[in-house]
Amino acid sequence: MTNKQLLLLSSSRVDNTEYLSHALPMISEHLGAIKEVLFIPFAGVTISYDEYLERVQSALSALGITVTGLHHFEDKQSALKDASAILVGGGNTFHLLNELYKYELIETIQEQVGAGTPYIGWSAGSNIAGLSIKTTNDMPIVEPPSFNALNLVNVQLNPHYTDYNPPGFNGETREQRLAEFMVVNADTPIIGIVEGTALKVSGEEIKLIGGEQGFVFKAGNKTAVESGTVVKL
Repeated sequence: MTNKQLLLLSSSRVDNTEYLSHALPMISEHLGAIKEVLFIPFAGVTISYDEYLERVQSALSALGITVTGLHHFEDKQSALKDASAILVGGGNTFHLLNELYKYELIETIQEQVGAGTPYIGWSAGSNIAGLSIKTTNDMPIVEPPSFNALNLVNVQLNPHYTDYNPPGFNGETREQRLAEFMVVNADTPIIGIVEGTALKVSGEEIKLIGGEQGFVFKAGNKTAVESGTVVKL
């Protein structure tokens, strides 16, 4: 996939900012002259797809972008093939991946992104761009046919990454969950994407952007990645 162009945002908000407002400069730069995008709302569970579409359209209106929802198309594969850019929102990663399998859209997205169609994801929409959803933070409210994801980047991803441990909290932390993954998948790297940051993927190059550090986890080790630098795996 030498032509792939991905923007993988950790989150739709930073602190108390408006929806996607922190990401507008990154989205604008990524899309360039593109003003019509196709949005995949399937991660939305407690919000209707139309409400989700309206939320994204409202956020991107400042950029003069028109957003169309994939759920409005009977022939979803053709809609993806005709799209100038593909956006995938956050929510529940298991539900999102299950719907992509249900409508047989995995290969179509892979083909379009491989041919150069820009892809933007946030939260769950970023999570599915990796090898699998085994490092998602979400509850498995449905069971997809497979945990294998889009494999647009040859790594595992963990959006919303934080090493914060609330006082008195006795459950497993994010760090511990990723450590468990590394024990049984020692050769597979994970990129932890902190809120407010994103991965900018051009071909096979992955660069961290957004001003804060990110982290690479592999074989039991955690390595910091500085903003503006290429991620070394």
